[in-house]
Amino acid sequence: MHERSDTRLAGIDLQAVSVEIDGRPVLSDVDVSLTASRIAVIGANGSGKSTFARLLNGLVEPTTGRVRVLGLDAVRDRTDLRRRVGFVFTNPDAQILMPTPAEDLALSLRGRDRREIETRVARTLAEHGLAGHADMPASALSGGQKQMLALASVLITDPELIVADEPTTLLDLHNARRIGDLLLALQAQVVLVTHDLELAARCDTAVLFEDGRLADAGDPADLIRTYRRVRA
Repeated sequence: MHERSDTRLAGIDLQAVSVEIDGRPVLSDVDVSLTASRIAVIGANGSGKSTFARLLNGLVEPTTGRVRVLGLDAVRDRTDLRRRVGFVFTNPDAQILMPTPAEDLALSLRGRDRREIETRVARTLAEHGLAGHADMPASALSGGQKQMLALASVLITDPELIVADEPTTLLDLHNARRIGDLLLALQAQVVLVTHDLELAARCDTAVLFEDGRLADAGDPADLIRTYRRVRA
């Protein structure tokens, strides 16, 4: 199944990809090419959508087949790929590594000039409503603030592609909407794994996974109707 939208983007290309984990098939024979700016990934729990997301920056390797993202082989070029693809996890506590928001953002820029780091960290904190929390314990942030910090730690590196794996699942309605709006407004290409079908409907294209297989790819409204019919 193939979907093409914007040939200006290097895009995502999976060829005959299967994944086994501990001998158990998780994805089977996935063929898809995606170049849209905003890509929704939908499906039931256990359908394979999170494994698909993790293939895109080398967190998971294909057992068979080939994954190319932004023109790079996701296995052979994994180090380069991770510099260009940012990954946002469902639970921000799994992503926040440093004691304070300022330190966590600075960690993402390690190796750069100190003044550049200080300037970019201050600007990023301000842009995401965290300036007043720069030096407080990250553990004391609210759920929405933690997810904003986790996302900011990815955005500060200016990735070309952002993969977000159910980033709004643990949030209340207000913060879920805030994070969703931010992701869909980004200049970078975005792959959004989500159970929020209203959010998925705002994307340019969608892919639907069922039982470890790619069931369909195309217009979000069409796939959402299919998904609702199947899950009813």
